[in-house]
Amino acid sequence: MAGRRQLLLLLLWGFFLQLTRLPFSAPQSFIGINYGDLADNLPPPSATTRLLRSTTISKVRLYRTDPAVVSAFAGTGISLLLGAANGDIPNFASSPAAAAAWVAAHLPSSSSPEISAVSVGNEVLYGGSDTTLASQLVPALQNIHAALPPNSSVKVSTVHAMDVLASSDPPSSGAFKPENAAALDPLLAFLSKTGSPFLINPYPYFAYLSDPRPETMAFCLFQPNAGRPDAGSGLTYTNMFDAQVDAVRAALDAKGYKDVEIVVAETGWPHSGGPDEAVATVENARAFVSNLVSHLRSMAGTPRVPGKSVDTYLFAVYDEDLKPGNPSEKSFGLFQTSSLAETYPTGLMRNGTNGLGPAMAPAPSPTLPVSPSPALASPAPGQQPQVTPVQPGSSPAPAPAAPSTLCTPGAAGCHNPSAAESSRTMSVLGILAGAWLMYLLV
Repeated sequence: MAGRRQLLLLLLWGFFLQLTRLPFSAPQSFIGINYGDLADNLPPPSATTRLLRSTTISKVRLYRTDPAVVSAFAGTGISLLLGAANGDIPNFASSPAAAAAWVAAHLPSSSSPEISAVSVGNEVLYGGSDTTLASQLVPALQNIHAALPPNSSVKVSTVHAMDVLASSDPPSSGAFKPENAAALDPLLAFLSKTGSPFLINPYPYFAYLSDPRPETMAFCLFQPNAGRPDAGSGLTYTNMFDAQVDAVRAALDAKGYKDVEIVVAETGWPHSGGPDEAVATVENARAFVSNLVSHLRSMAGTPRVPGKSVDTYLFAVYDEDLKPGNPSEKSFGLFQTSSLAETYPTGLMRNGTNGLGPAMAPAPSPTLPVSPSPALASPAPGQQPQVTPVQPGSSPAPAPAAPSTLCTPGAAGCHNPSAAESSRTMSVLGILAGAWLMYLLV
């Protein structure tokens, strides 16, 4: 009897291993992506939506509300976080009619595509430079919220850089800058009242630049490291992303807003840059993004909030060649604009495939950096410096892959079984065979 039980346990363990090896094919509610448009070589929105449907991405953040882009997502099952520009804030704040007109013009009258949230402004409190705009932020949010249809599930918020924190290291010391209190306190009260999230842009890439040690690189890329104990909480951190998110969580908790959820509105790693941007490489970008995706899928959560993955919007779908700033600022794209292939393997493609273009060879070890910048409290694309270097001896960004044919899901003749799907079929057969053996043993 004991031998039979041992055999059953072994079989169950084998089934578990098979299940963990099944490629992901369904969208994951906690993984989104930013879709910027500061480029002159972007594919049509319809091509982008077909591309994103071939991934496990379930939500997209738009910085603007181009009707052609919004309508392209109808019927895709992908929800949208719409953006209103900083320049719209004064008008929204002073005129409920202007806010209502914007909602009527930009939110679809039908339920498709689904609009999950509206972000009014981006990093308005960054650097505390525009106090007038900061004072108008909450009235603008209130008027947009008031203009939503009755019983609307759309949330209204605004996006912040990590610069909004006065302290973030260790994470338990997380606290907001006191000089932002006049704008931030009513904002947090509004978010709590409306059930809207606190949107934040944590970038371990920028945190690394302020502490360019090899052990910091491993910490930022989710690679094996000694961990960093937080004496204030008794918790130990093994990656910078969790540390940054938990620093924001500590700041919200200290203000008494434990009910306000955190959503990561942007995070990413540039895959190339200028001569003085040595850590912006394909190898490092691949390590960060693929390991972050795996971390989110593990549902481990953060040390402070375990067991739940934070909703995260990766930055970004494509490179944006018209963005100002350092070369790295233009080089966060996960997909190539010409071929729609992955810039590097991310783990986001359905059924474990390597994208719509040729797969890359295994990535070399992470490329180490040169010069520092911000720390745990780091800025983000939009109002922050970005870096994308070509390090001596490092591999350059991959050349554009050969064009691939995108086929619309469900179209006749579209299905072409991949090796990943075949592997998945074999895994399922193994599980079924194991279940039959268990039935016989019992």
